[in-house]
Amino acid sequence: MNDYEIMLLLDPELAEERGNEIIQRIRDSVDGAQGTWDGHEPWGRRRLAYEIGHKSEAVYHLLLFSCPPETLAEITRVLKITDGVMRHGAYRRVKGSTHTKAPAQVAVGAPPSAPAEDGDDSNPAAE
Repeated sequence: MNDYEIMLLLDPELAEERGNEIIQRIRDSVDGAQGTWDGHEPWGRRRLAYEIGHKSEAVYHLLLFSCPPETLAEITRVLKITDGVMRHGAYRRVKGSTHTKAPAQVAVGAPPSAPAEDGDDSNPAAE
């Protein structure tokens, strides 16, 4: 069993029920392979860095689970052909890390954690 995470980008025009069905199908695959479901963090609708299929936004979901490599291969195969899935990325989580849950999110429009000082040359393009 390996620990994995999938970043799933769903079409923003997709019905919420259909999005839940896609996530439930992944969870059923993990459970069917005697894996463990560690969490699901819905990140909500976010702007994309570039358009995908003429869409500038996607609904993000972070899925955390453990399963055999064969199960992950089947999950990614199914995601590639599933309507409503814009992109997905499956990654192996590092053992021994404290990253067992999804990271906390920063609210959109929140001020940066450390304000830039006057005369800060970190962004020369802003001049």
